[in-house]
This record gives sequence, structure tokens and C-alpha cells, in this order.
Amino acid sequence: MSPQVAWLAELRRLVVLVAVALAVGWPLGLPWELLSVALIVLAMRWLWQMRRLLRWLEDPAIEPPEALGFWGEMYDRLYQLQRKARERESDLRSRLDYLQDSLSSMHDGAIMITAAGSIEWSNQAAQRLLGLRYPADRGQALLNLVRLPAFHRYYIAGAFDDPLQLRMQGEREQTLQFAITLFGNGDRLVFVRDVTKEAHLEQMRRDFVGNVSHELRTPLTVIKGYLEMILANAQQLEARFRRPLEQMSQQTERMESLLKDLLWLSRLESVRTQARREQVDIAGLLQELVDELRTLYPERTLSLQLDTREKIPGDYRELHSAVSNLILNAFKYSKNDSSVTVSWRQRDDELLLAVEDEGIGIDALHIPRLTERFYRVDDSRSSATGGTGLGLAIVKHIAAGHRAELRITSILGKGSTFTLAFRR
Repeated sequence: MSPQVAWLAELRRLVVLVAVALAVGWPLGLPWELLSVALIVLAMRWLWQMRRLLRWLEDPAIEPPEALGFWGEMYDRLYQLQRKARERESDLRSRLDYLQDSLSSMHDGAIMITAAGSIEWSNQAAQRLLGLRYPADRGQALLNLVRLPAFHRYYIAGAFDDPLQLRMQGEREQTLQFAITLFGNGDRLVFVRDVTKEAHLEQMRRDFVGNVSHELRTPLTVIKGYLEMILANAQQLEARFRRPLEQMSQQTERMESLLKDLLWLSRLESVRTQARREQVDIAGLLQELVDELRTLYPERTLSLQLDTREKIPGDYRELHSAVSNLILNAFKYSKNDSSVTVSWRQRDDELLLAVEDEGIGIDALHIPRLTERFYRVDDSRSSATGGTGLGLAIVKHIAAGHRAELRITSILGKGSTFTLAFRR
């Protein structure tokens, strides 16, 4: 029986009851008294059924009460809904148990956090890495137990696109990486990984590059000095020696530029990321840089568009290096009679610093790898352009240090646009 049919049947019973009470009471001269008695009996019956319903709802484990008509239909429907809810709860519980069993076997720490920020569950790896105790810490606020200021800022900011890496000081130096994923209605899953070994190897690589670069600078300076001294008296040299010495001088300058970029990149990587407190006037920086490059490259057309005077927190020297790399790249891969445009504008909640050229363009296949060190679209152009292959790697690292994104768009034969997008 459908709920509509059951309700109509109950309504018919009420109408019949009223009609019978009036029909019997009218000849006796007591129609309203009998009607009142009939309605009171009906109300008592409904109150009794509601009491049975409330008692059943207090203890859903017992079977639903037996009843006919409307109340029987209501009991049946509530029982079906209750059974489906139990099945869904059982299914969700089994899935949660499976997820927890899977996370328990991980070497990385895993912590389930409620929308209110309290610990719901954690595996043994998280307890070992962060000193948590489960189930004793269940219901406790995670930020009260993990007292790391950098992690607090990361957690509260809610920007979890990139993981957070922290160096821990204690009995032994340890580097932990935190990654947070949102799920459900605001709940969070925190992953903690011990990356001490990887961080140590990365530091060794950086130190090696930095040390080798420093060591090479001295002999390179000596070689360059002697070559300059010899070439200063080029008229005294035989013609067959002049060209090789000039090539040696060019390659020495190229190597010097490469070492300079390696040292700068090594410095960027070795300096710990800190809060950027200096307000950098990007419009002023661009004006200064454009004036400087117009003097150095008078044959090039370099335009500047300033649509905003907004400042950003950052490092002036690093941002100057990033923009100059982008502009010099635009010069290298575009013709002398083409123009390069530098712009600074605001769009929605972003500030965009763009360098646009009318050069040869880049195939979309190569764009994802452009910021890799020493990656070149065409190795045959390396000598012609004189680049080191580190410029875009430096730009990307500086962008990451300023919480900005490097975006690259390009069309073959029409030009490219490199944009630094800063979040406001």
C-alpha cells in the first residue's frame, strides 16, 4: 500500500467515525457528545500509536510494532529506511576499516582530521614521526599536539597544492614532508613522510655543484686573463692562431656565464625559504630594467605597459634576475626588428608580470620541460644564442620562492609569452 492510499484510508475511517457518531447520537439527542467521545477515542488511539513509535525509535534494535492502515504503513516505511541506513553505515564502516588497514601498513604517517581540526585516527608511522598516541589522542586538536609554527601556518592557510618540508631539530636531525588532502565535509587527511635521506642527498648535490663552480672560477679567470692579454696584441699573432684564440675567448666567456648562473641557482636553492617582508615596487623595477636594457640593446624594440602600481612582498634582487632572464631570452629567440613587450597588470585576484615576444615560438611538446636545467628545444641553437640552459630554471625557482606560478604560452612562428602570476 502506498502512503497516499494509506492516508486516504485513514481519512475515510475518520469520516465514517464522524458519520456513525452523528447518526447514532442524533436520535438520542446527543450528537455532539457522541462525536466528542468518538474523536477522543481516536485521539487516544493516535497517541498510543505515537508512544509505540517513540519507544521503537529509542531502541531501533527491536522489531517495529504491528499495526494496520496508516500507522502500519508508517512503521513499514520507517523500518525500510532504517534498514537501508544500517546497510549504508555498514558499507561505509567496512570501507573505512579497509582504508585504515591500508593506511596502517604504510611507512608514511597518516592522520585523519575532522572538520573541527581534531584527530579522528592515526597510524603507527604518524605516532612514531610526530609523537602522537592513538587512541589516547583521539578528539584532541592536531595543532595542539604538533607544535610547529610553519606547519600551523601551512595548515591554517589551506593552500595544499604543494607539500611542506620541514627540518626538525632534536636528538637527530630529521626532515619531514607534510601533504594534506581534503575529503568529505571539510575533513582532512594528513600524510607525513620522512625525507631525511632524500634531503641529505639533495643538499650534497647542491654543495657539490656550488663547490665545483667555486673551484672552477679561479682557473677560468686565469685562462680568461691570459687570453685577453694575448688577444690585446692580436696584430702580432699569425693569422692561423688568431681565430682559434678568439673562439677560446668566446667559450671562456660562455663558461664564465654558466658558472655564474650555477652559483646563483645554487644560492637560491641553499637559502631557506623565509617570509618575504620587503614590499617590492614591480613597476619601478620594470622601468629601471627596461631603461637599462634599452641602453645595452639600442637596436631592440622593448615596450613597457604598466596597468597597476601594486607592490608585492619579495626579494628585489631575485625578481630583477627573473625578469631580466625572461627579457634576454625573448631577445635571443626573436629577430632584431621584432618587438618585446613587458607588462604588469592585475586580473581578478592575481598580479601578472608578462614578457611577450614575436619570436620563433615553441612547440607545445617542449613547454613542460623548458624549466629543466640545461634542457634545450634545439641543441644546434645553443652556440648561436650563447645561453646556459639555466635561465628558466632560475626563473621557476624564484617564482616558487615568491608563491608565484610561471606560465608559458607559445605559438610556433608567432611568438611566446612568459608570465609570472602572483597571488594577492
